[in-house]
Amino acid sequence: METTLTFASAIKQGIPAELPAPKPYEESVNHAPIRKQILTAEEKKLALRNALRYFESKHHAILIPEFKEELETYGRIYMHRFRPDYKIYARPIHEYPGNSLEAKALMLMIQNNLDHAVAQHPHELITYGGNGGVFQNWAQYLITMQYLSEMTDEQTLVMYSGHPMGLFPSHKNAPRVVVTNGMVIPNYSKSDDWEKFNALGVSQYGQMTAGSYMYIGPQGIVHGTTITVLNGFRKINKSPEGGLFVTAGLGGMSGAQPKAGNIAGCVTVCAEVNLKATQTRHSQGWVDEVISDLDQLTHRVKEAMANKEVVSIAYDGNVVEVWEKFDEENIHIDLGSDQTSLHNPWAGGYYPVGYSYEEANQMIAEQPEDFKKIVKESLIRHAEAVNAHTKKGTYFFDYGNAFLLEASRAGAKVFKDSNGNLVNQETLGDPNAPFAYPSYVQDIVGPMCFDYGFGPFRWVCASGNPEDLAKTDEIATEVLEHLKQDAPEEIQQQMEDNIKWIKGAQENQMVVGSQARILYADALGRMKIAEAFNKAIEAGIIGPVILGRDHHDVSGTDSPYRETSNIYDGSKFTADMAIHNVIGDSFRGATWVSIHNGGGVGWGEVINGGFGMLLDGSSNANNKLHSMLHWDVNNGIARRSWARNDEAIFAIKRAMEMEPKLKVSIPNKVDDALLENM
Repeated sequence: METTLTFASAIKQGIPAELPAPKPYEESVNHAPIRKQILTAEEKKLALRNALRYFESKHHAILIPEFKEELETYGRIYMHRFRPDYKIYARPIHEYPGNSLEAKALMLMIQNNLDHAVAQHPHELITYGGNGGVFQNWAQYLITMQYLSEMTDEQTLVMYSGHPMGLFPSHKNAPRVVVTNGMVIPNYSKSDDWEKFNALGVSQYGQMTAGSYMYIGPQGIVHGTTITVLNGFRKINKSPEGGLFVTAGLGGMSGAQPKAGNIAGCVTVCAEVNLKATQTRHSQGWVDEVISDLDQLTHRVKEAMANKEVVSIAYDGNVVEVWEKFDEENIHIDLGSDQTSLHNPWAGGYYPVGYSYEEANQMIAEQPEDFKKIVKESLIRHAEAVNAHTKKGTYFFDYGNAFLLEASRAGAKVFKDSNGNLVNQETLGDPNAPFAYPSYVQDIVGPMCFDYGFGPFRWVCASGNPEDLAKTDEIATEVLEHLKQDAPEEIQQQMEDNIKWIKGAQENQMVVGSQARILYADALGRMKIAEAFNKAIEAGIIGPVILGRDHHDVSGTDSPYRETSNIYDGSKFTADMAIHNVIGDSFRGATWVSIHNGGGVGWGEVINGGFGMLLDGSSNANNKLHSMLHWDVNNGIARRSWARNDEAIFAIKRAMEMEPKLKVSIPNKVDDALLENM
């Protein structure tokens, strides 16, 4: 007679001794695109050997044909048979088995990343971005959870691109987990390299916060998106009221865009080709209306703009059609962008106009070279439609998804010649020319936020209690209002925006999955908020709190086309900052640290690092939070200051005034006139 295991027992057993029954393919679940066949016959055997090493040899005869079929059908070995029978979601921390509260916090965050309400392709262990994996296969998940349930506070779990290498002796103040994802030799960072290594089961794309267990659903980007939209309207000296924001993507992080548009107070149109993704966001309340007909969309947008409605509309179709239709109908777009997963253009990150979602997915698997061709053609057409609107006054910005980069590689006219005409790179003849349109980091988030130290601070209430989240919102509001009184004029606007944000957090209903919150804050704000949380935990007012951030932050990421696109001293292609960030966090008290190749803008295009930290109300946690959060932010401000960014020079000088132990090199500026006649 089969015995049903309790949740705790299932976690502790890891890979079951007896093979579970095969799992059916569930059509209702949003699945990852089928990956192209990239392995040779010998490499496929290697992929099978790599997968089978997780299992006792007595099971190999049964698993070989099954894993071979997965590899040939999906392009990957996911080991679907081993998906757990229990529901995966962020349980209250006390429900996880184990010997370490920090390890239990990690189990909570891992399960939140794979919650069906949160993850983009949960059965393939993909959290967002089309290929942002928590693990490569279900065996890795099972072993990792088992290790965490056994871990003590004197051990560290080492994770190699989703693979749990094992528990190693360490000490109480060491990280409980150290994570790397996709850290390949630099010459092997092309997109096809990722496809091959991932198919072999030896590396994965951790995105920014999927493979570091810090994704909190679309809320994770909604504050930054709101800041971007608000300040986009400020840049064009227009109120968001009655204004129009057009963009694309409703999958993972891009799903935050319509909610952010509503909070900013404009009309938002967000196109999405995957109806399942659209329906998910609509059911979660992240987008107000869904329209599938272009004429109906046109009528509704004109009506909403005329009535100055605050409304978000999902268009069930391709965004290129929207740009072209609005041009024909003379609908003025105030702000325009795109947040499709163009870091992954050939494998489902971008869907070409003129093809259905199903047709495109079939081509990805069966005609990959033809698919590349039509994606490039679509990007050229997409850019032409955008250009038509910018000539009429639209403010278009690259949302850090590699849209301009991939459009330029396709031959699109996204550069300007000396006369201001839009041309492609070949015509311009300058391989280092800047794009015609700015990155949102260059124009908005960099100078207004990152250079001053403001970035996406996050926390998760580990109790799972919504009342705890409400209390943390109140605590954070009180701290910010107190800090604002003495804040310098240079950051008053940021403080006001953040206070307004956190005060409205509850009414905007942003929680999907764990009881989490995001709040842009600087180093002082993060430390003071965390300290107040820790005191509240000690007093029994709230349960334990897990701190973190998006890698998209002040010092977490080196990305020349996004996070460090406003670095102009020639160092934007270096990655010292992200590496130092993770090394420094690891010995200053982080519960876990992670470093990734790829994330946001693509494999080989970015290095990014992150952390997680558990607050348990102890004096040790208080010491850690001050030491680590101070470094985690000021490391990036120092680098930005050395690049001669005025806002960062101001911020690092202020940081040195507040902390006498901090002493940072300040750049000496050169009079441009002295260099003009060289």
